[in-house]
This record gives sequence, structure tokens and C-alpha cells, in this order.
Amino acid sequence: MSKKNKNSGRKILGYALRIMLVLFLSSTLYLVLARWIMPPITLTQIGAVVGGYGLKRDYISWDEMPTSIKLAAIASEDQLFPDHNGFDWKAIDKSMNGPQKKKKKSRVRGGGASTISQQTAKNVFLWQGSGYGRYIRKIPEFYFTQLIEWTWGKKRILEVYLNVIEMGPGIFGIEAAAQQYFHKPAKNLSQSEAAMIIACLPNPKKFTVKPMSRRVQWRYPHIMSQMNAIRGDDDLEKLIR
Repeated sequence: MSKKNKNSGRKILGYALRIMLVLFLSSTLYLVLARWIMPPITLTQIGAVVGGYGLKRDYISWDEMPTSIKLAAIASEDQLFPDHNGFDWKAIDKSMNGPQKKKKKSRVRGGGASTISQQTAKNVFLWQGSGYGRYIRKIPEFYFTQLIEWTWGKKRILEVYLNVIEMGPGIFGIEAAAQQYFHKPAKNLSQSEAAMIIACLPNPKKFTVKPMSRRVQWRYPHIMSQMNAIRGDDDLEKLIR
């Protein structure tokens, strides 16, 4: 390789490293600011607009969210959410190595190996999708998940999650979903209505709330049963109140 080519290669590498550093620092600053400020837009929301679904959302505060929707999300997606540090290592191991012998637990995690913390990090800072893109996403997802656990805390993570997650085609957050499906503010949702909305996850475009898809019809009574089963847990009650 000639000296000229070597110098060009070093310059390109230098530019790439500087760009990565800027992206790293800016994303970290954005994460810290998001401890108090709701994300103005996410890649998933941009994707909904580009895909022709529009963008329906209305961010609300923690106190405007009923305990029913907080409980439904945890019961369905991540029952160990109050206790873990962002990751459910047993579920991750199970997804990679297959199921082990079952042990009796007072609370279990739903939603595969992805915790609410991981889903929040993915929805706010990264992108959706499967295939190779999912594996590329795993390293920054780990970083952002750990950082929001340290910086935001559980209540803020759940508050952001329930505000930014897609709950129907182009419908983001619990307030927009409550208005769209039940024509009422989220604070007035009943336990069954909250369970119906959460039952559309993880594929709200396919598992529709209205008209109610077969999966949502089957799943929401199960979520209600889980809500009743975990209600009364001290750590959980302290978190969602």
C-alpha cells in the first residue's frame, strides 16, 4: 500500500471515529435530558408517518396514568420489572440455550427475553425490526438499557414506555390508545380496557384492539388474571402507586 493510500485510510478512520464519538456523546446527553423531557420523536414514530399510518400521540405524566395500565403492562410484559437491573438473564439464557427445568416462582416474566427496560431503550433510542438489524442493535440496546436503569429509575422507564410504545397503527402511547379505542382519557380506563390495549403487543398492527383480533380476544382475559395474581406484591405496589 502506498504512503498516499495509508494517509487516506488514516483520515477516513479518523473521521469515522470522530463521528462515532459525537454520536456517542450526543446520544448520552439526550438520554440524560430524557430523564425529564419526553422524546420529541422516535424512529418508530417516523416510520409510522413514512409508512402512511400517521402519528397519533399525546404524552401524559405518571400521575395521569391509572394503576390499571401500569399493572397490565407489567403483568403482560415483564413481571420481574420492579426487581431486575434491566435484564432478565435467565430468560436470555433460556432464549439462547432452550428451556430448562421449570421452577416454581411467585412472579415470572412475559414477553420473551426483552424486559420493559430493553423495550423502552429500543423504542426511544434505536429502531425496530428483526433479522441482522436486530443483532446489530443488541450492543447499543445493552448500553442504553443499562444507562436508563442507572439514570431514570423504574418509574420514569415505565412512564416513558407507556407514552412511546406503539399501541395500534400510528397510535403511540396509552393516552392516544384510550382516546382512539374507548373515547376517554387514559386515567378513566377500566382494568379490562387496559388489558385489551396491552394485549395488542408486541405487534399492534396485526393484533388489533378494534376491531378486536382473535389474539387480543384470547389474551386480554389472561392478562387480567395475571394482574390479579401479582397485585399486592409490596415492590410492585410501591412502584405503580
